[in-house]
Amino acid sequence: MRKVKQLLAALSPATLLIASCSSAQSGDSPAQAGSSPFAIAEKGSFDSPWALAFAPGTQTLFITEKPGTMKFVDLATGRLGSVTGLPKVLVQGQGGLGDVAFLASESAPTVSRRTIYLTWADPGDGTASFAAMGRGTLVCDPGADCRIEGLTQIWRQQPAIKSAGHYSHKIAFSPDGKYLFLSSGERMQGDPAQDLGTNLGKILRLNLDGTPADGNPFADRGGVSREIWSYGHRNLLGLHFDLDGQLWDLEHGPRGGDEINKVEPGNNYGWPVRSNGDNYDGSPIPDHSANDGFTKPAISWNPVIAPGDFVFYSGKLWPQWRNQAVIANLGSMSIVRVKLADGKGTEEARIKFDKRLRDIVEAADGSLYVIEDGANGRLLQLTPAR
Repeated sequence: MRKVKQLLAALSPATLLIASCSSAQSGDSPAQAGSSPFAIAEKGSFDSPWALAFAPGTQTLFITEKPGTMKFVDLATGRLGSVTGLPKVLVQGQGGLGDVAFLASESAPTVSRRTIYLTWADPGDGTASFAAMGRGTLVCDPGADCRIEGLTQIWRQQPAIKSAGHYSHKIAFSPDGKYLFLSSGERMQGDPAQDLGTNLGKILRLNLDGTPADGNPFADRGGVSREIWSYGHRNLLGLHFDLDGQLWDLEHGPRGGDEINKVEPGNNYGWPVRSNGDNYDGSPIPDHSANDGFTKPAISWNPVIAPGDFVFYSGKLWPQWRNQAVIANLGSMSIVRVKLADGKGTEEARIKFDKRLRDIVEAADGSLYVIEDGANGRLLQLTPAR
């Protein structure tokens, strides 16, 4: 029987708070004392981990590390290993190795070769960088480390920008497996998010080979406009389909205005013309209003939660959470649970942790795995408290 550490062993007593929010549009609510729903087991520590993904059909969890390395954990045996064949990355600011994703169709548990997708900050010519995405073949021989063969860059941000922030580069596959959706941040520039001549500040809909998918809303403009699904985004660190097949994004606002958006083709989400936050220098940005012509967030937070990433939960171990967004947060050092219905969000609970949380995924058995941010970030398995 596995050894499980209860939450009290993993978190400081001062952080054992859970908050409930009754507002449908704002995440603002005072913390309320309560018990945690989690028991926690540590499953290793990693060097500035960034993203988590299970190889479909397996209990092997892959972890990208911002400095340009990648590890895996076989949760059935506890074996840790490394992955070679990674791209050269720019490790600066928010830049480094980014997301990792696999095709759900390649789900045989004994397969030793499968397609792998990676994103990263590419240093370019050394004067300006860009988010890139590549595709290769992951080879994992039994009992050995893994390697990536034939990794080829299939997409990049255009233009390259002299900035070390807001790469975003999160991957989501459509439920039918035909398309790849990708978040592309606006690189801390603001205005490109409204410019349909760039792919910055956008959500993109691509074929599995990285080319623009047919039927995108701005295809008639040509160029990178053929990639664009929606625009007016800032820094999107979460991009997922819910259990009903609807796409949602999770993005950072400036000072206030972190938000979840229901993503629809052709919609403009307002950045930097509208935001429920203000600029870092204190200058105001007009809030969303009913007649401003922009798509409004389902829920926004002020103060911010500073999200890492999120998952739509299956309900296997916590049935009442089915199809709710469970969010791992950085600045607020919390897991926030949000109910989304009719395009609106309600914060249902907030569970405080004592470290920044970078990513969260669900295992086949319904347990959650969350990874801490920064040096020696711990991988934590969350199961129902007893």
